[in-house]
Amino acid sequence: MNAVPARLDHLVLATPELAATVADFTLRTGIAPVAGGAHVGLGTRNYLVSLGGSRYLEILGPDPEQSEPSGPRPFGVDGLSVARTVTWAVSPPDLDAAVAAARAQGYDPGPVRAMSRRRPDGTLLEWRLTDGDTAHPSGLVPFLIDWSSSPHPTASGLPVAPLLELAATAPAPDEIRPLLSAVGVELALTEGPVTLSFTLDTPRGAVTFS
Repeated sequence: MNAVPARLDHLVLATPELAATVADFTLRTGIAPVAGGAHVGLGTRNYLVSLGGSRYLEILGPDPEQSEPSGPRPFGVDGLSVARTVTWAVSPPDLDAAVAAARAQGYDPGPVRAMSRRRPDGTLLEWRLTDGDTAHPSGLVPFLIDWSSSPHPTASGLPVAPLLELAATAPAPDEIRPLLSAVGVELALTEGPVTLSFTLDTPRGAVTFS
């Protein structure tokens, strides 16, 4: 099994304090994440780091420049007390076909919806993704994403921290593995509390986040 899953698009490191987590990441790695943009109406914004190739890390937290959203912020941000790697995304060749294939194998990744945000330079990014709110609650089963003809976040010259490994633990790994298979991915998975962790190659050595 590869240390980095095939078709990995990005990892989501969610935090209740975006500025503090970005500062901590910079201190630990020697790499400063760059501003990605705001998710207007959802109450969040993000900072990004390339993981090498067309993969990236999204550090996501509350946006102090937005008013309180009408509903919960994405990825359970409102319930976090510390930063945590909450989930990951893969980019299949055909999003709709991948959703249909997963459902045929007994796992529903959720409905597909469209989203967008503007980069600080004004470029509009648009994508479609499966709704993470209905995905497996552990966050260990990735959601699916399709950037179609939109620029990919890694196309904007992000600082790079190559991803060395993505791994996870779960109380019952054998319950998760068929769901991973249903969406066409593999993940190094062992028994333990629900945890998703990743290790980066940085100027300050290998650094692991969970």
